[in-house]
Amino acid sequence: MSGLLRSSSPHRPADLVTETRAVTPAEVRALAEQARTAQAGWRREGPGPRSAALLAAAARLRDRATSATDLVVREVGKPVTEARAEVGRSVAILEYHAQACFAGTGELLPSTLPASQPGLLYTERRPRGVAGLITPWNFPLAIPLWKAAPALATGNAVLLKPSPEALACADLVAELFDGLLPAGLLRVVPGGPETGRAVVEVSDVVSFTGSAAVGAQVTVEAARQGRPVQAEMGGQNAAIVLPDADLDQTATMLANAAMGFAGQKCTATRRIIVVGDPRPFTDALVAAVEAVRVGDPTDPTVAVGPVVTAAARDRVHRAVAAARSVGARLLTGDTGPLPGDGHFVAPVLVDRLDPTHPVAQEETFGPLAAVLPAPDLTSAVELANRVRYGLVASVHGRDVTGLLRAVQALDTGLIRVNAPTTGVDFHAPFGGEKASSYGPREQGTAAADFYTSLRTVTFAGPPDTT
Repeated sequence: MSGLLRSSSPHRPADLVTETRAVTPAEVRALAEQARTAQAGWRREGPGPRSAALLAAAARLRDRATSATDLVVREVGKPVTEARAEVGRSVAILEYHAQACFAGTGELLPSTLPASQPGLLYTERRPRGVAGLITPWNFPLAIPLWKAAPALATGNAVLLKPSPEALACADLVAELFDGLLPAGLLRVVPGGPETGRAVVEVSDVVSFTGSAAVGAQVTVEAARQGRPVQAEMGGQNAAIVLPDADLDQTATMLANAAMGFAGQKCTATRRIIVVGDPRPFTDALVAAVEAVRVGDPTDPTVAVGPVVTAAARDRVHRAVAAARSVGARLLTGDTGPLPGDGHFVAPVLVDRLDPTHPVAQEETFGPLAAVLPAPDLTSAVELANRVRYGLVASVHGRDVTGLLRAVQALDTGLIRVNAPTTGVDFHAPFGGEKASSYGPREQGTAAADFYTSLRTVTFAGPPDTT
């Protein structure tokens, strides 16, 4: 594993954002030992210094919000309005976990000691040690921080292995903590698969976000090492549209949930299941998708910028061609190249697609969605569940009984009613079912639980001999 890692702008591929040398497995092991040494002192600091460090990092990011937004746009092609929102959310994540430093770390239980021997029975949580974090490029600030912030808040050290497409954003994350943490406590370790495997091997707890294929490898290796692990992976998310849903409002919502940021979110809507006659809603959806602006992500009116790489663009084109080859109808979009040098793909909406076709079953991770008909709600829910993923689903309509029936029957970790599949509440547990997730949930109080181990203490005083 030699040579440089290079991160280039998706909308201006000739623009080299940054380059760096990959960290070798031997270097990862050395950095892990340094982190472990630093963590021994950090765990004794207590909530006050930890909270202060996170608050100071949040203040730095707020002060650098404009430059941070520009960097996210430049490096991963995220439209500027979404990039600005990601920076704001990242500040909020840091502030939330700064306050979470003062949350309780255990509970007092009734003691079963004899009356002649007073004592206490209680639980306490302790940091696990070195947290290995493997993060994707599509939320290059928010995801590293929603992993690193709770890990640091609970007294752990951090090894952060970012995606090669988001190297500069990872460096920014590290810069936020410069001088605020003990030396060596947080380290960014860029690299490829070998570096990632080394991070898993040397860490005491592992958190991964990325593809299902890589996530499966991470969970197997972490389990082999006996390490606690959580893996957030893909989604083939469905939106169920009931006959009484507001056509225009729902169509606009789903067009943005499917195509915003060129569909490059694990929570993006991939399948739109219309109950009853699909034609009126399909017409409204086509109009809404065609109204979504595609182009330069620095333009505040643009919602769909480029996909991250030329390979990602080609993957979308191949998926559309595969769907059309078996009879799917192209409702909107064009598989040909768009003007300019960037990796742009026009949003594509198809129907008449067999629900068992790979395009309906597997995540393309681009601006591609399929409209699927269902005769009734029961059939719609069965169709929504008929994939190996189970991250998030949305249901749209007015009939409360039907909405509740759908909520109860859907096999996903997140369910959103009359709201888009996209959007994450950082103070609530996040995670899916089936192949979408493995291990405990992320975010909110669940994050503190994951990055700590629970032990039970019986504290008995000397027997009363009086």
